[in-house]
Amino acid sequence: MTVRDPHFYDRRGDVHDFALQDRQVLRELASWMADRRETPIPPRPDRAPDLPGVTRAGIGIQATWALLRDVLLPSSFPTDHPRYLAFVGGSPTPAAVIADAALSAAAVYGGSELEAGDVVAAERMAIRWLCDVVGYPEKAHGVFVSGGSLANLSALVSARHERVVTHGGMPTVVVASASAHSSIRAATSIMGCRVISVGTPDRPLRGDELTAALDSLDPSEVVAVVANAGATNTGAIDALQEIAEICEVRGIWMHVDAAYGGAALLVPGKRDEFAGIEHADSVTIDPHKWLFTPFDCAAVLYLDPTIARAAHQQRAVYLEAVEDDGADNPADYAAHLTRRARGVPVWASLVANGTDAYVDAVETCLAVADYAAKQIEAIAHLEIVTEPHLSVVLFRRHGWTADDNALWSARLQASGTALVTPTTFEGESVLRLCFVNPLTTTDDVDLVLKTLECDAPTG
Repeated sequence: MTVRDPHFYDRRGDVHDFALQDRQVLRELASWMADRRETPIPPRPDRAPDLPGVTRAGIGIQATWALLRDVLLPSSFPTDHPRYLAFVGGSPTPAAVIADAALSAAAVYGGSELEAGDVVAAERMAIRWLCDVVGYPEKAHGVFVSGGSLANLSALVSARHERVVTHGGMPTVVVASASAHSSIRAATSIMGCRVISVGTPDRPLRGDELTAALDSLDPSEVVAVVANAGATNTGAIDALQEIAEICEVRGIWMHVDAAYGGAALLVPGKRDEFAGIEHADSVTIDPHKWLFTPFDCAAVLYLDPTIARAAHQQRAVYLEAVEDDGADNPADYAAHLTRRARGVPVWASLVANGTDAYVDAVETCLAVADYAAKQIEAIAHLEIVTEPHLSVVLFRRHGWTADDNALWSARLQASGTALVTPTTFEGESVLRLCFVNPLTTTDDVDLVLKTLECDAPTG
């Protein structure tokens, strides 16, 4: 047997071995992971990065890690920064981050019990917790997928399958709240269907609006009704109880997109706002948003998982080994086969921190959002544009145009101060703050609002 020099990194034969250099980088990585939140975001450089090209020999792991650490990663605005207040970000817990890293190192294929073993059991526990949060019965089940887009697509495919099996024909219409996430239209396009938007954009969908729309349609054409439980742009929650009753009477699948807002179900004081969600046939919730899990991790939950399994299970001779009817294979419940075991970080964080910590964290975000709204109301040159819903606050800066809003946002980002992006509400360019990080403080709110004091945009 040949004894290698331990300091020699033979890229030809040892590309999969952890050499001394790799182990040193791992130690540095662990320290960097623990400390990175304390590192200020540097101003964004105006020039493109000078990155090495892909070559036959490579530059080695230490040089590559240095590029990641010092060039690539600092150029991003991380979603767990306390002043990342745009879109719907996320702030993973350390337990979830550690589990996510271990999952990659363990090379787990999360599609079947045969290969993933007890990893599937851990994911199942996390799915069960989410089902309990929604108020689903014991028979309910689901699966973790890459994001809300795939979750919504999988739910609608399941809905169509159920409609075809029950009534025959091929339904082609999805009826959705006018403020539905863009992924609903994308999903229906993939399915060869069309969307009929109901209600008023940026306002909660009411039962009477849905009834009028359904009365104008042939019931056999309807795939599903899609409602919001926390619209992305405004945080608004549709009239879920009314919608559930309408769908039940008409025998129509009800899907609720709670990708962002579902986390607020944990807060007792908010629970009534979601009344009716427990009657939905399917629900989307994204743990990588407001449930403190690394990207990418969403969940699609089914009231009757046998329908989803019948719609999505893939069969082939090379899959016979995993097609045991007694197996609970995550690959069978969504539009995927190969999958990462994304639920493990959710499970690890829940087990490590307990559910009370999650309730406290979500309540903290709501409290800071409430503080922001009150501060805006007290500042003469600012104005709330609609009643705040959940942890989203929409407001205007008097005297500013859409171009001013965009320039202010760009300057805040370029300086590393904050990420706050404009949006549109009822045709007007407005500013939007979204609070899903319990590390965001009232001081962060004050700092951002202070930058709006000047007549001209500044960062």
